[in-house]
Amino acid sequence: MNFKRINVNPGVCGGKPTIRGLRFPVSRLLGLLASGESQESILKAYPYLEPEDFNEVLTYAALLTDEQVIEFAR
Repeated sequence: MNFKRINVNPGVCGGKPTIRGLRFPVSRLLGLLASGESQESILKAYPYLEPEDFNEVLTYAALLTDEQVIEFAR
């Protein structure tokens, strides 16, 4: 799947996925949402984010949880 709003660049945030190349990791937005912050409050605190970023980040997270997990013998 191709994401237009999520970028991975080794020189930005240590290669973590970020939103539109900003120094704002996808994990930070997911953490804010998971802690109960509303989209409105997040947009107010981070005015450079856009509503479309939320949809793509949630789609990205859903795709990651759908990946196959291979458990190695211990």
